[in-house]
Amino acid sequence: MTLNHALIEPAALHTMLSEDNLVILDASYGMGGVPPRLYWENARIGNAAFFDIDDIADRASSLPHMLPTPANFAAAVSALGIGNDTRVVIYDQTGIAMAAARAWWMFRIFGHDNVTVLNGGLPAWQHDGRPLTTTPPRPMSPNADFKATFRPELVRDKATVMTALPNNAVHIVDARAAVRFEGAAPEPRPGLRAGHMPGAVNLPFVSLLDPVTGRLLDRDALTAATAPLAAAPEIISTCGSGVTACVLALALHTLGRSDVAVYDGSWVEWGAEDAGTPVESNFLKV
Repeated sequence: MTLNHALIEPAALHTMLSEDNLVILDASYGMGGVPPRLYWENARIGNAAFFDIDDIADRASSLPHMLPTPANFAAAVSALGIGNDTRVVIYDQTGIAMAAARAWWMFRIFGHDNVTVLNGGLPAWQHDGRPLTTTPPRPMSPNADFKATFRPELVRDKATVMTALPNNAVHIVDARAAVRFEGAAPEPRPGLRAGHMPGAVNLPFVSLLDPVTGRLLDRDALTAATAPLAAAPEIISTCGSGVTACVLALALHTLGRSDVAVYDGSWVEWGAEDAGTPVESNFLKV
């Protein structure tokens, strides 16, 4: 079921594979074990290119996969054969819970709305018996000419979030697991405090996904899960490093809420020992 234009189902994508104006991207990230790029080299949907959020990023930043400049993003996606008129479909080897949503958000940040995420990702594609390409990847050519238009309203930095903390009109929503939000478990990255931003609420990204299929919940279930946010004047989504926060942004977008901003630095920036930011925790010393 396609909730709206932000998602596409395997059957619909399968009918589009021969279209000239389509570019499919595998944006898998952080899977552990076999590197996702290696799996992509051996099996992919159509002539999918690989979209690496650690490569298409601000490499000068000490923080992981921070947004690149508009010019650098434009150069990177142009090299992937993507222009401003290209239809982009993004999938993840694990579903949609990781970097497929992040890549979708990045395209929107830089002014490209003709972008969708494969609902359920590669597992849903394979479950439906759709074919995979197993020959070596073909280069994307010729280069396109993507021109980026930056949308600052869809991203927040640390200073902006700090200012938003006492503002009751701004809802800061943390997509990490509850044990991390509460400070009941240490952060997986070293050197980070445990807990959450004062006033933030917790909505783990996994609660927005069907645990069996890996798809987003259906509209009714998704509406119920996000009901406390329905009347929020402004929403800032955050997580560990700005990846799964984009799952929340994607989910709300499918329900018509297209103005959700993502805190790019997220907890890897906010939770650092020397960040100078307030942290609340009921369990561990912060």
